[in-house]
This record gives sequence, C-alpha cells and structure tokens, in this order.
Amino acid sequence: MDSIIFTAEAKQALSRVLTQLSFSKLAVLTDENTQSLCLPILSSILPEDTIFISVRSGEVQKNLETCTEIWSQMTDAALDRKALMLNLGGGVITDMGGFCASLYKRGIRFLNMPTTLLSQVDASVGGKLGVDFNGLKNHLGVFNEPETVIIAPEFLKTLPLAELRSGYAEILKHGLIRDKSYFNKLKSTNWESQDWENLIIHSVGIKKAVVEADPKEAGLRKILNFGHTIGHAFESYFLDTKNHLLHGEAIALGMICEGFLSFEKIGFSFEELDQMTKTMIQIYGKVEFSVNELNPILDLCLQDKKNEGSSLLFSLLNSIGDCAYNIPVNRDEIREAIIYYHNL
Repeated sequence: MDSIIFTAEAKQALSRVLTQLSFSKLAVLTDENTQSLCLPILSSILPEDTIFISVRSGEVQKNLETCTEIWSQMTDAALDRKALMLNLGGGVITDMGGFCASLYKRGIRFLNMPTTLLSQVDASVGGKLGVDFNGLKNHLGVFNEPETVIIAPEFLKTLPLAELRSGYAEILKHGLIRDKSYFNKLKSTNWESQDWENLIIHSVGIKKAVVEADPKEAGLRKILNFGHTIGHAFESYFLDTKNHLLHGEAIALGMICEGFLSFEKIGFSFEELDQMTKTMIQIYGKVEFSVNELNPILDLCLQDKKNEGSSLLFSLLNSIGDCAYNIPVNRDEIREAIIYYHNL
C-alpha cells in the first residue's frame, strides 16, 4: 500500500484502503468540526461497528488530559491490538491520534486523513507524533509512521480562510529551505487563488524526500524546523490568551526572526531577508507584543526540543532554497532577532 495517497475522492480512497487491511475494529477520531463537516463524506463506507471518538478542537486541547479521554473510550470499547484507528482532522488530531494509537496496548495501527492545508502538507507526513505538556509544544512524543496517509483536497472546502492561510506558511517554508523557484512562484501569486492540489503534491514531495533521507532527525531533517524554534515559543506564549496565534501565523513570525539570525550568523543576504520579510508581513500582518514580554518568550525558546545542553541549535538559511542546520545561537542573539521583528 502506498504510504501517501493523493485523491480527488476521499470516500473511495478510504474504502479501498479499508478493504486491503485486516483489522478487528475501526476507531475514528474527530473533533467537533471534522465530526460535522468531514465525517458525513465518509460515513456510508465505514463498518457498522465503528467506534467514534470526538474531542474538542484546537491546540489548547492537545495534551495528556485529552489523550486520557481518548484512551478511556478505546478501553471502554474493548479495542484490541488488531484494532485500527483513523485520525480525521487537522494537525492536532493527526499528531494526538497517532500518539494515542502508538501507546495504546504498546501500539495499534493508524491511518491519517488530514483535513486542513497545514496537516496535508506537514503534520500528517513524517511520523512525528506528540502532545503539548506544561505549556511546551510537542514536548512528549514518538516517531511512528501511519499505515497510510490519504490526502484529499476536497476537505479544504470546509476550512475558514484563516486556517487555509495558516497552512500556507509551511508551504512557503518548503520553498525557503529547499526550492528557490518554488518560493519565488509562491510569493508572486495571490495566496488565496493558488492551485492547492499541485502545491500540496509539491510540498509533500519536498518534505517526504527530506524525511526519507533522515527519518529520526539526526541531521538533514532539522531543516524542516526553520522558523519553528522562535515560532513555537510565540505560539506557546499566546496559547491561552485572547491573542492566540494559529500555527502558521506563529511560524511566519518565526521565519522572519530566524531569517534575521541567518543574516547575522551565516551570511544570508539582506536583500533576500527583506524579500522574505515583506512576503510574510504582506500575507500574515504583524503580531504586536511589548518588549516586556521578551523574557518569558526567550525562556520558551530555551525549552525547545532541538536544543542540546545549553546550546540552542537553529536551522538557518544560507540563501533562499538552501538551509543549514545545527547553528549555535545564544539568548542575546535571539533577543536581537525578536527586536528586529518588533521594530518592523
């Protein structure tokens, strides 16, 4: 079976996959949005004894408390080790559902059907699973691949514009780290009128090639973290506030800051930094915060999983399309990068 299936017909593709797999029972994990908007597209082909588990939506729910809820329902339904889990949702559902499946009875198989642009180009591919813990993003997790990922652009019709725009940040990142002509094409087109199907296929191809070269993030795969160390710190900082940021909004901010670090540390040209900054601000606007908030945000950067000892290791751009990794950066340099963004 293909590890990734691109399809214009979600229902038919899932039906084919389910007939190819033998399993004792199917459990479907959704949130309230995908339960009402996406599940009806598939419901007619699901087995009669399917177990449905629904959790509340949003990054703020991606924690051990919600996992306990999921595991309790799996246990109450007497799912055995031959059960199969279908994660139908965005990055929160595919991350958390895969994590829950990987730990339940030491691991059952799971399928991902990502329903947001962000999860189709990023979260559902590469086998990184996890949940947030004590305000730290993806602090607990495992590497484990789904049986297959079914990517159906028809689900994008269910998304609010802000969610579509959030996913676009990861597409821009793929161009910045690996494919200059791709980035140039993206920045010169109105993001709302993109050909999503082709962009998803191209972006997944970039991510898949990097992950296959380095499945456990020993080296090259770290380039996929560009924009994420500072971006995740902002996302975590604002998570429980009225100013909370969508993942892509935080990553766009992080890419500007880490672009500045690239300029300061490894010779990324100011011209390319300026071009990248203008593109991000034009699409995502500017996140307002006060300089007094810098210290708690910097503390969150220091908790990043990619750090080794007291050294913060960043993935930074040599130029658009060419990303280096394991570049040590200190707290003062990060502060300077965030101030660069603040002063834009």
